[in-house]
Amino acid sequence: MKPNLSLPVLLLVCAALTACGGGDGGGSGPATAAASSPGAASAPPASAPSAASIPSGTAVAQSNTPNVQPIVVTAAPRLTRNMLTTSVTICQPGTDNCATIDNIQVDTGSHGLRILASAVPAGLQLAAISSGAGISGECAVFGGGYAWGAVRSADVRMAGQLAASIAIQLIADPAVPTVPTDCAGSGPSMLTLDTLRANGILGVGVFAADCGSACANAALPRWYYGCDAGGTCLPAAQPLAQQVVNPVSRFALDNNGVVIDLPAVPDSGAPTVSGSMIFGIGTQANNTLGSARVLKGNPQTGYVTTTHDAQTYTQSYLDTGSNGLFYRDTQLPQCGYWYCPSSTQSATATIAGTDGAANAVTFSIGNSRVLFASANNAFNNMAGIASSGFGWGLPFFFGRRVYTAIASRATSAGPGPYYAF
Repeated sequence: MKPNLSLPVLLLVCAALTACGGGDGGGSGPATAAASSPGAASAPPASAPSAASIPSGTAVAQSNTPNVQPIVVTAAPRLTRNMLTTSVTICQPGTDNCATIDNIQVDTGSHGLRILASAVPAGLQLAAISSGAGISGECAVFGGGYAWGAVRSADVRMAGQLAASIAIQLIADPAVPTVPTDCAGSGPSMLTLDTLRANGILGVGVFAADCGSACANAALPRWYYGCDAGGTCLPAAQPLAQQVVNPVSRFALDNNGVVIDLPAVPDSGAPTVSGSMIFGIGTQANNTLGSARVLKGNPQTGYVTTTHDAQTYTQSYLDTGSNGLFYRDTQLPQCGYWYCPSSTQSATATIAGTDGAANAVTFSIGNSRVLFASANNAFNNMAGIASSGFGWGLPFFFGRRVYTAIASRATSAGPGPYYAF
C-alpha cells in the first residue's frame, strides 16, 4: 500500500456501534476528495425523511465562530452511550438549496461524510456520481457492520467553512437498492437510524480520501461499485477525485486537521457534555499546539503504538467513533463484551508515535453494568474487549484537547498523519 491509503484504518475501527462487535445491556455505536467536479448520472433523489428519522434533542446550534463546530454527547437511539454528534449542512452544489442534518456522529477513526438517505429532504436533490455506464455505489465496512449506498455530490458547510462539490455517501439510497453479496457478508447492516444509531457519520480522521490510490488503480471488493440501471452492482475502480472524502481536507482554510476539545466528566458520568471541534492545526489562535506532544502515525495506516501491562499494540488509534476503550485485559471481569470490575480500576499506558515520541496516559475502567444502568450518556471509563489492537475511544477525549492531523498536510509540527495531546 502507498502512503495516504487509509484502508486498514477503515476496516478495523469501531465507528459508532457498540464495541467492536456489540455489547450487552445498553452499550453501542456504528462506521471521502473530489479535486474536480464529479460527473453526474441520472438517478432518483434520496427519499424523504420519516417523522422519526431525527431524534428530538439532538440539534446542535450553528456556530458563529468561523472554525469552531459545536459537538455534543447526549441521549442517542437505543440508549447508545458516548455518541459524539454534531449538525452538518449539505447543499446542492453551487446553490443555496440546503438542509441541516442533525445527529451526525463525529468520527476521527474514519474518513468522509455518510448520511442516511431517509434524513435528507426530498427537495434536496444531489447528483449521483457516475461509474462507467451507471451510478457509483460504496460499501463502507466498520467494526460493527457495513453501510451501503450511492456516492453523490454535495457542498458541505460547517462553522463558516465550505467543502465544495465533494463526494459523500448516501446510506440506503433508493437509487442502489440491492446490496452486493460481498458487502452484505461483511457483518450486520447499518442502514437505518436504529442500526446506525445516528443520521450519519462525519469521518474526520488522518487521511483525506477514504480509500486512496488502491481504489483508484483497481476494482477492490467491498469498496466502490458500478451499478447499472437494472440494479446490478459490480466492483469498480474509483478515481481519487470521485472518492468519498474528509470534508475538512477540502476547506479553503483550516484544512490540515481537527482539534476535539471536550471537558472532563466525573467517573459516574454526565447526562450531556458539550464541546468543540476546531478546524485546523496551527492556523488560528484557537488551534495552536501549545504544549501538546505530537505522536506521528504510520503514513500508510495512521496507527500509533500503545504499551500496556507489558503488552505492545502496534495497531493503536485515537477514535471518537468508538464509544469505549477497547483492548485485551485477562485480569478484568467481563460482562458480555464489556469489562465490569466490582470497583473502578485505574491503569496506565504509553502511546508512542513512529518517531519514538511518547506520552503516558492514566485511564479508568468502570463497572459496565453500573454505567449502563444509570441515566447518564457520557462516560470516561467505559472499556470493552478487543481481539487485537488498542482503541482509544471517546472516553480518552474527555478532559483533553486532542489534535488529529491529516496526512501530508503541512502543520506547525510538520506534516500529518499524527495525533497530539
